[in-house]
Amino acid sequence: MVPNYQRIVVFRLGRVRPPKGPGVVLILPLIDQWQKVDLRTRAFNIPPCKVTTKDGGLVSVGADIQFRIWSPVMSVVAVQDLNASTRLTAQKAMTHNLSKKTVREIQTERLKLAEHLSMDVNEMTRPWGLEVDRVELTLESVLKGPDDSLSGPVIMPPSMPGLEGIAGPIQQLAMHFLGNSGVSQPREGLGDTVSFVDEQGPPASAGVKRVSVEELLAAVELRLSEQLVQQVGACFQFQILRDGLVNNYFVDLSKGSGKVGAGTVAEPSVTLQMSEEDLLALFLGTLRPFAAYTSGRLKVHGELRTAMKLEELVKLIRPQ
Repeated sequence: MVPNYQRIVVFRLGRVRPPKGPGVVLILPLIDQWQKVDLRTRAFNIPPCKVTTKDGGLVSVGADIQFRIWSPVMSVVAVQDLNASTRLTAQKAMTHNLSKKTVREIQTERLKLAEHLSMDVNEMTRPWGLEVDRVELTLESVLKGPDDSLSGPVIMPPSMPGLEGIAGPIQQLAMHFLGNSGVSQPREGLGDTVSFVDEQGPPASAGVKRVSVEELLAAVELRLSEQLVQQVGACFQFQILRDGLVNNYFVDLSKGSGKVGAGTVAEPSVTLQMSEEDLLALFLGTLRPFAAYTSGRLKVHGELRTAMKLEELVKLIRPQ
């Protein structure tokens, strides 16, 4: 008798059979071998481990992970010890991802980092018939502060004529797309999060700001043309992760003069899934599409060749 939350994987003369249950299951003695699989959500804890961050800091970080089995047969056939393998995979993915972040990003963006970690672990454990439902990072302590020489804000140059009344990050983006050679570009190796400090404004407005996706798309819309559509010829659907939610945007360069906006399109050429920071980094030139894809930060649904046309789009929009 198999309860509703379990399944039985049967091997008949060494060959796996479809999972059986719930309810009454008949087993042939001496011919069938069987194993129970629990489909309920389980959890485990990754004990705090030391991680050296991108800016030279040292932090102690742990995680709580919840997972469930969606394919009983794969969970039995693909891996010998499912719990141990999942724990080791999640721990390695956590240390690998956090080593690419700064101490400040780990402190302030744990929810987004947990989303990226969940996606990375799912990619590795999906062939095992396992799915991670929730990841929660716990920052125990900062054992060593970051090296000051490896971090620092990007200083804005004097205001461009005609843009004095525009807010700091929007002005920076406008100057970037208008081809002002005096705009300071983000230095390589400082991460994919771009921050701006407006030293020309009053002290009360100075601080770290970010360009939103909507502001970026508004700047992209100014560069649309029929020539751009002829060179790219594809419709990109973006699924952007922001604060645990998926926001949809599109850049349609398949007909006319092209258009951009929020929402979904009926038949996109390719669908791209990434975080908001990674999308901004792509268009600001600090992250290349192929590097984002190979590192798992860019998820592609569709033809990869079409997805890589995004790099051509970025080159045409961004001044060289």
